[in-house]
Amino acid sequence: MSRIKVIIMGAAGRDFHNFNTFFRDNEQYEVVAFTATQIPDIDDRKYPAELAGRLYPQGIQIFPEDELLYLIKKHDVDEVIFSYSDVPYDYLMSRSATVNAAGADFKLMGPKHTQIKSTKPVVAVCAVRTGCGKSQTTRRVMELLREAGKKVVAIRHPMPYGDLAAQKVQRFATLQDLDLHKCTIEEREEYEPHVVAGNVIYAGVDYEAILREAEKEADIILWDGGNNDLPFYKSDLHITIVDPHRPGDELFYYPGEANLRAADVVIINKMDSADAEDILEVRENIQMVNPSAMVIDAASPIFVEGYEQIKGKTVLVVEDGPTLTHGEMTYGAGVVAAEKFGAAEMVDPRPYTVGTITDTFEKYPGIGELLPAMGYGDQQIKDLEETINNTECDLVIIGTPIDLRKLVHINKPALRVTYELQEIGKPDLKDALKKVL
Repeated sequence: MSRIKVIIMGAAGRDFHNFNTFFRDNEQYEVVAFTATQIPDIDDRKYPAELAGRLYPQGIQIFPEDELLYLIKKHDVDEVIFSYSDVPYDYLMSRSATVNAAGADFKLMGPKHTQIKSTKPVVAVCAVRTGCGKSQTTRRVMELLREAGKKVVAIRHPMPYGDLAAQKVQRFATLQDLDLHKCTIEEREEYEPHVVAGNVIYAGVDYEAILREAEKEADIILWDGGNNDLPFYKSDLHITIVDPHRPGDELFYYPGEANLRAADVVIINKMDSADAEDILEVRENIQMVNPSAMVIDAASPIFVEGYEQIKGKTVLVVEDGPTLTHGEMTYGAGVVAAEKFGAAEMVDPRPYTVGTITDTFEKYPGIGELLPAMGYGDQQIKDLEETINNTECDLVIIGTPIDLRKLVHINKPALRVTYELQEIGKPDLKDALKKVL
């Protein structure tokens, strides 16, 4: 019997996981290609033979997503598996219509065939959108579990932008490990806070192999989710964060709504800076689709060392890249700091951009007068540095999860904004974590 021909649409994360857990070594299917989007410079590569298994001795080619229709026709494809996240439903269904019109089935894969069971308890921290505040929530959960005497190892949603075979299993315990693995800015933003706090964090490509290594040194596994994707592991406690700055998004993005519906605990974050009517809308939506979830109210207050320098200055605000691009946020912690501490003006960086940073603004015109900290490769980091240094301003405000001043040389004064999760009242995360403690 002929094998079912498949294309997996992805962005160097969920696509590889779906392949590894369901399609690899599955003789009923033939994966003829991956397509790639969202992340720069991941197309025109191969998923290597070392990871692809015995059925794919040559590996599997990765193509730009705009070649999807050509690939469906060329290979007479039966099924297209959509395998990336943080997309609105109209975007998702437009892709479905395109695939169906070309004659192929369009499919989404659920937890039954893709989640891996751990031998240790798993706490999953996820979100309904990129930029909800998952990072500070993960740090808070880790802190509470360690205070309870547990050895916790974090496993981060994949960010494999380099040599995929070399990145099969990655372990980060020191800042030197970040250099050893040649981490991008986006990777450092997720890994470095764990390392600085004294935590061990794993990531990579093969998430069963990663899990088995992490289990050797953990009492509890903490799934540090990304890009509002579903957890790769069966969770004993599923925490989902929602953002009242984008009310309604929790019901209209894939797979954010699935995370909301699957959650044991829902955290309404950023309540200190959101409008009351938006908080109420989010609260009503939670009650409508997941009335049994524990709901925790929380804030993410900002801290700026040297904040008094901001008053009256013209400032360039640099925010987290993914949050501004496919996360579609129009402001972040840097903007909050600029407004709170009296900046005279936020300078538009667009006249000063170069190279790949210019390309980013062309692809995501909604970014506006903020600079996304894009750093998926050496050239992009250089372009980011040049753009910052070209921009005419008094001061740079850095709202990214890591201190960019350590990675790029900035030729003018720069201040960093930090933020932590603070629960408001009861219930709180200590109450939520009783289930695994």
